[in-house]
Amino acid sequence: MAVAHETFEELRTAGLADVDPEIAELLGRELERQRGQIELIASENFTWPSVLEAVGSVPTNKYAEGYPGKRYYGGCEVVDEIEELARGRAKELFGAEHANVQPHAGAQANMAVYFAVLNPGDRVLALSLNHGGHLTHGLKVNFSGKLYDFHHYGVSRETMQVDYDDVLATAKEVRPALIVCGGSAYPRTVEADKFREIADEVGALLMCDMAHFSGLVAAGLHPSPVPHCDFVTSTSHKTLAGPRAGFVLCREEHASKVDRANFPGMQGGPLMHAIAAKAACFRIAMTDAFRDYQVQVRANADVLAATLIAGGYDVLTGGTDTHLVQLDLRRTEWTGLAAQERLEECKLTANRNTVPFDERPPMVASGVRLGSPAATMRGFDEDDFREVASIIVDSLNESSGLEELRARALVLCEKRPLYPGFRGYTSYIS
Repeated sequence: MAVAHETFEELRTAGLADVDPEIAELLGRELERQRGQIELIASENFTWPSVLEAVGSVPTNKYAEGYPGKRYYGGCEVVDEIEELARGRAKELFGAEHANVQPHAGAQANMAVYFAVLNPGDRVLALSLNHGGHLTHGLKVNFSGKLYDFHHYGVSRETMQVDYDDVLATAKEVRPALIVCGGSAYPRTVEADKFREIADEVGALLMCDMAHFSGLVAAGLHPSPVPHCDFVTSTSHKTLAGPRAGFVLCREEHASKVDRANFPGMQGGPLMHAIAAKAACFRIAMTDAFRDYQVQVRANADVLAATLIAGGYDVLTGGTDTHLVQLDLRRTEWTGLAAQERLEECKLTANRNTVPFDERPPMVASGVRLGSPAATMRGFDEDDFREVASIIVDSLNESSGLEELRARALVLCEKRPLYPGFRGYTSYIS
């Protein structure tokens, strides 16, 4: 397919809409999709305009294999400063001894730790995927489950929370080389200090995957796992509200192993534009304004949980300590998949998720995972989240028609516009 500008000189200065109007139109449509529905996926967020600017910046042109001062390419003097800023800010923000900001995503951050300190076949103990763990915590078809001998602890049937006595008993039986705490669908505080005691008792290293709640840690609203863990991994795009990427924090004694595991062990050239965006994200996370945002994330999550419960629905553990609310539909006729599809028809985006001791397969599931960060970024407050929860209740009770429910959701979207000053693709929106 020919492009609008076919000469080299024209292409050197042409914008995306001139070169590829199809992609420009699709980007515009995605912007309007995000603007026109309420994002409740707990692992998603809307990043800052300044971070979007950094992600689209000129360091995307630069190869920088290696680390600052030890690159395999010339011309790295500026990107060295960028990466040093990102590393220094990450250490300052979280009180860490060492930071590696090169992992492309959270999965690669976890992989870097595993590669640094484990041999294939070593035993690892982590939260069961069915009880809120992540696929890199030992899913059989994932690299983690293929390379390492993962064993799992779960939650109590009575409380739906981690039973630390059970974790200790399992750890004594398994004798893992590494214990992993944290997960992707666990709504309560991850008590890294208790995991540290267990790890010390069985002679294991300890890693916390704080991808979901790292923004709350940065704001001082969730206990920091950093003082208690050998390694802490995270994404930067969930509650931290930065670019889609990952990073590793660790004790100085493990620094060289983590760095070598990441490069040359598993990645080549780092994405320097993403690292620039991480640096900006870490700087924002040091501000009082960011803490105010996280306080609102927590308040909105509590209101969401309480209003769902008042509406007659079960919420896992009876509430949340974080940004995440797990709707348990086992006492209803809804499956997680059917509920997800119903909510999407009402302009609410969420994702089905298994609940502990779920008898349905993951692609159907009995729960829906909900989160408050993205809508809070739009400016939603407690009253807005009461209305969001009310729309969920009415949609699952089927007490209102779809058009009425959609209209209520769109009122909130119009009240709290997303990126109101951004017009990058609007000329391609019909």
